[in-house]
Amino acid sequence: MDTHNNDILIIGAGMAGLTCATRLAAAGYSVTVLDKGRGPGGRMAARRAEIAGETVSFDHGAQYFTARDPGFQEVVSKWEETGAVARWTAAGGDAWVGTPGMNGPIRAMAEPLDVQWGTRAEGIACEGTRWKVKAGERVFAASTVLVAIPAEQTRELLSATAPQFAAIAGGVTSEPCWAVMAAFDRPLLIAKDAMRDPEAAIAWAARNSAKPGRKDTEAWVLHASPKRSREVLDVPKEEAAALLLADFFDQTGIDPVGPLHCVAHRWLYAMPERVAGEPARYDAEARIGIAGDYLHSPRVEGAFVSGRALAAQVLAHP
Repeated sequence: MDTHNNDILIIGAGMAGLTCATRLAAAGYSVTVLDKGRGPGGRMAARRAEIAGETVSFDHGAQYFTARDPGFQEVVSKWEETGAVARWTAAGGDAWVGTPGMNGPIRAMAEPLDVQWGTRAEGIACEGTRWKVKAGERVFAASTVLVAIPAEQTRELLSATAPQFAAIAGGVTSEPCWAVMAAFDRPLLIAKDAMRDPEAAIAWAARNSAKPGRKDTEAWVLHASPKRSREVLDVPKEEAAALLLADFFDQTGIDPVGPLHCVAHRWLYAMPERVAGEPARYDAEARIGIAGDYLHSPRVEGAFVSGRALAAQVLAHP
């Protein structure tokens, strides 16, 4: 097995993990980030599809974000200057989206860092003063390990080595969400580009093609409510896509239109509850910590604040 040595190893290259990594790398630490995904995104993912000869991108995870924390506002302003984000008023006057997909900020943050994509952390153990993380045939070693993945995955990964943090994560319940990505050969007769109804089967619907920097093909992203998602949680993806598209047409009252493209993605851990207390947790003696939106608030900004807080705790205990 190949062993890779670092000062700090971060598991999870979402907003929390990359925010933490950015600050620690700027402070001079050797940081490596592991992520099981094939590329930047996580729950800010964008999925591409070839439709009628055009590459169309769908934001099938987070649809937009807001920035109210001054530190986050400063970072978002820099992203805007570089073209990684843009305002999208259809979702509200303070709404931002990544460009050309929601993963724009994640891609920008990851670029200067050592991020190992397609690398799933399968086990973690402490050997002397070093942590070792097994990922397939590779082993990563570091003096400090930080875990920034969804609560349910954190609980599973840390149950044996950091039970106190596994228990915190284990107290969190995340709601599931089925997302449908549909494209059509003509604009749907719907005036609004974004619609929200938490009590309906389709809690959120957005004309993805109306977001800044997207292609012209009429593309929609539908998010089923937690209740509706649970009702069809285990049905095949093709069936879920058809059922939820029918729900969408029923809610909007327009005649059903046959899609050029229609696929579904199931987010098992879409919307976590918040855990009361600090936005990040760090054991300075053992040199292990956790971050994630579930520790602060279930939003993109919540993940940023959590990742920033974890970096500050690590820097406070060099």
